Amino acid sequence: MTMTFSTDKRFDLIAVGRACIDLNATEYNRPMEETMTFSKYVGGSPANIAIGSSKLGLKTGFIGKVSDDQHGRFIQSYMEKVGVDTSQMVKDTEGHKSGLTFTEIKSPKECSILMYRTDVADLNLRPEDVSEGYIAQAKILLISGTALAKSPSREAVFQAVDYAKRQNVPIAFELDYRPYTWQSEEETSVYYKWAAEQSTIVIGTRDEYNILENSEGNSDEQTAEALLSSRAELVIIKHGVDGSIAFEEDGTITHAKAYPSNVLKTFGAGDSYASAFLYALLNGNSVREALQFGGASAAIVVSKHSSSEAMPTVEEIKALLAQHEQSV
Repeated sequence: MTMTFSTDKRFDLIAVGRACIDLNATEYNRPMEETMTFSKYVGGSPANIAIGSSKLGLKTGFIGKVSDDQHGRFIQSYMEKVGVDTSQMVKDTEGHKSGLTFTEIKSPKECSILMYRTDVADLNLRPEDVSEGYIAQAKILLISGTALAKSPSREAVFQAVDYAKRQNVPIAFELDYRPYTWQSEEETSVYYKWAAEQSTIVIGTRDEYNILENSEGNSDEQTAEALLSSRAELVIIKHGVDGSIAFEEDGTITHAKAYPSNVLKTFGAGDSYASAFLYALLNGNSVREALQFGGASAAIVVSKHSSSEAMPTVEEIKALLAQHEQSV
């Protein structure tokens, strides 16, 4: 299947939700307790997907809230520098700070993140901060799970989704499960199910779908069948080094393998995957080609120190795909 999108929109993709600060350890092979130096980047799944999409050449916009301080200005200026429209990025006026994420790189397979997410600016995005006219200008709206974790951000996403449906804008839901912000897995499941049932495209890992279903007993086929029976047209289930699987509403199932990489860290793969996958779909590629694009982009980002700055260009992705074709 090749998905079709409107051709007369100002933006290819508009993302809504989390934009924060990533502080990635520059000292490898040691625990965070002993790490003294970090490098600062823009982070947050929706922000990273907007950045990655923009670097691939898509026209992207962003709806979110950042702190009215140096960190908030850093986030906004970086996103503007890479071509993301930030006209709908709201500055918090109530003293809430942008979230901080510290990362630990103990080994390529042993990485962790420590998030400071209590009452942060992005979770204080309000429904009145969301513009229907802005969303109407998008070929696709991207939402992510973290924004559903607290009010009023939760209601702001509800509003964005309602506007998108009224304007016939397809919705992509990146599950982006971060347990630190949620009260329980049961609470997460309630809101994840709601969001997935509103969405045209759902993207997540097998573990994230287990959270959505509040169960570890379902197969990929059962998961996809349940979502495709609502509004979803395409369900992507990722299995890390074992690749990913796409389920389409017409019953087509497409498998794609992951690409080998000189892995430095494990985080950032999901955001780069989503941005490249959606880029390919929006440019008329098949689902199989979109899976390959997503997998190649993820392989590039996990080999580099950052997430946002490491988002690859189309040329880099095509070069990796060509290299893989020559090696098989």
